[in-house]
Amino acid sequence: MSKKRLDIPMLGVIFSLAWPTMLQELMQTAVQYIDTAMVGSLGTQATAAVGATGTVSWLVNGTVSALGVGFLAYISQAVGAGEPERARRAAAQSVLMALIAGTVLTVLTTILSGSIVRWMQVAPAIRDAAAQYFRILYLSMLFRTMNILFSMVLRAVGDSRTPMKVGLRVNFLNVLLNTLLIYPAGTVHLMGISFPMWGAGWGINGAAAASAIAYTYGGISMAVRLWRHPLICPRGQRFAPDPQVLKPCLKVAVPNMLQRFGTSLGYVAFASMINALGDVSAAAHTIANTVESLFYIPGWGMQTAAAALAGNAYGARDDKKLRSLGRTFLPLEVGLMLFSGGMLFLFAPLLVGLFSKDPQVTKLSVTVLRMVAVSEPFYGVPIVLEGLMQGIGKTTIPFLFNIAGMWGVRILGTFLCTRLLGMGLVSAWGCMIGHNLLLFVLFTVYYAVGKALPGLKDGSLTSP
Repeated sequence: MSKKRLDIPMLGVIFSLAWPTMLQELMQTAVQYIDTAMVGSLGTQATAAVGATGTVSWLVNGTVSALGVGFLAYISQAVGAGEPERARRAAAQSVLMALIAGTVLTVLTTILSGSIVRWMQVAPAIRDAAAQYFRILYLSMLFRTMNILFSMVLRAVGDSRTPMKVGLRVNFLNVLLNTLLIYPAGTVHLMGISFPMWGAGWGINGAAAASAIAYTYGGISMAVRLWRHPLICPRGQRFAPDPQVLKPCLKVAVPNMLQRFGTSLGYVAFASMINALGDVSAAAHTIANTVESLFYIPGWGMQTAAAALAGNAYGARDDKKLRSLGRTFLPLEVGLMLFSGGMLFLFAPLLVGLFSKDPQVTKLSVTVLRMVAVSEPFYGVPIVLEGLMQGIGKTTIPFLFNIAGMWGVRILGTFLCTRLLGMGLVSAWGCMIGHNLLLFVLFTVYYAVGKALPGLKDGSLTSP
């Protein structure tokens, strides 16, 4: 890697883009914690039913996010090149794609909800509950698609605060509706005063309905804010398919989509093998995933900032700035992930205790979380390098690396450990750590030899 010093003035720009995304992710994770804790109070089977299809959600949301990466790369490059009209044309195309993709995904998830729980090998005792939860949750997929895509469009022009503000309102609404829809009516005691509280008593279906309503509000709010945005408003643009915009966007998005589809399908296979280990392992896996997501926030916040800044530098044909981004982001990311990994190791028992009092579930969750905490700094490197590569439209190599790690290490290893050797959840998470370490090696070597961010002036990258 380069021996040059990091770009100190760039740190302020990075944090101005990254902190709203981090705060949004933090609040979203906090709501996920609250959701899991509320559902956990209904019992281990309820937790397992809600978590059983969680990896399918990653698959669906990952497909939409991949489309967003294509628009983020295109729009950030257009802004860097000083072409705002081209950016607004792309914003209009994102509206078209949101309507198409959101409608298709809503129909598919609704029709296939019953089949999905069978494919996931969900225990028969909770299969109907898991299918109904999934079906209700995805009735709002059109609006969730709008939220994801339009957030990426706004971040491409350096506006990460608007998605943050909408996200905070969505999360607050979700928690409020959880309280009203999950539990039955009862009496609340507060500061010596007792008063009746209305409640629908819908259980896990109430949690699904609360999320669906909140996502619907989020999608509508993001659409309104996109329309009012002074830089990227698509008003007056053509909403018919525009090949000049869609072709380069899809050129970036398709490899990323295949990557997310392949890795998310891997998560589905991974969760399916864990579900087959029984309710305790399934519940422990769900809780551990929920807890761990909090400690990835620095990584994902930095990835979004890296993609936007790399796209701007690439569009402006600023080779010096592009190369300085790598030198600045990497040590910053490793430091943040070292801190988050240490916190995860120390506070794993406390955090797991928020979601379950079952001694078997809590012991198993803490064990796997402390294992993965050690690998957090290593995983931070590929996260930020992938963001830089997304910004310049280079998504094929990350696709190949991620697929190799997911299927060659995590899935094959978990199959051998759990199905052939009869080992449990600890071995599966060990394979997951092996996957993360392989990504660290592949991305680090690729960056060190100068392939991740090749020079703009040497002809390695073509003009946008």
